[in-house]
Amino acid sequence: MVAVAEELGYTAGAVSQQIAALEKAVGSRLVTKVGRNVVLTDSGTVLAEHAVKILSAEQRALDALRAVHDDVAAPLLLGTFGSTAAALLPPVVAAAQRKYPHLALSSRELDVDEAATAVQRGQVDVAFGLDYPNSPMPRTPDIEMITLRSERFGLAVSSGAYGIRTEGTIDLREAAEWNWILPPAETQFGRAVRIACRQEGFEPIVRHEIVDTAVSLALAGKGLGAAPVTDMMMRLNSSVPIIRVDLEQEIGRRIVLIRLAGSETRPTVRAVTDIVRAAVDPAAAE
Repeated sequence: MVAVAEELGYTAGAVSQQIAALEKAVGSRLVTKVGRNVVLTDSGTVLAEHAVKILSAEQRALDALRAVHDDVAAPLLLGTFGSTAAALLPPVVAAAQRKYPHLALSSRELDVDEAATAVQRGQVDVAFGLDYPNSPMPRTPDIEMITLRSERFGLAVSSGAYGIRTEGTIDLREAAEWNWILPPAETQFGRAVRIACRQEGFEPIVRHEIVDTAVSLALAGKGLGAAPVTDMMMRLNSSVPIIRVDLEQEIGRRIVLIRLAGSETRPTVRAVTDIVRAAVDPAAAE
């Protein structure tokens, strides 16, 4: 109850009152205590599933009404994160201002692993996300993911580290004894890289666990290890003197746009989707 109250901005007492009112309305217990926790009963689980569908239907109805006017003149909040904020947000905002001057486009930085949840909860309207083939993002019926670009990983190292002095291509297994700079294993990025290494028969020697890509590149530039990077990630710290080596193995990620299923009926969502596609891949948008 406390966690729900904090998430929704209510008091625990107010949440309890709402649950009690629902139980009275449906004539069934919706929650029960298990130790110190409260869990849904079977009736509560069924009601929760239907509630999601009802709320989605309500949103689709509102979107359909907005679409009648077909006017791109409403606020839209775009969720973003490090590399997309630096590389994609400026051209997206510029294009939106040019094509739709009455569209109030704003952005909010998110933990990339929480992007889909933020869209589901209505914290943002759409969001950039990352999907890894060997560690895919969870799929749910109420979420739609649009692939914007596929990128391959290489390794960023300082000149001379591990005998690397020029750009080229190596087998991932050559880096088995290198020091690595990686995000924590519980992140999608960190998990995906570790899985790729294990598939090649080794566990990466992680000396520095870093989430911030710009910091990872700075550490790699100082010779503290190898950092997995894509072309877009390299833009976050282009001043660092590092060498990127490609990998023979195909290790990649997909940059996706996350939105609620059916939300393309909203003129603002449809417009921003088209703008984002053009910003990421101008050739594909033509």
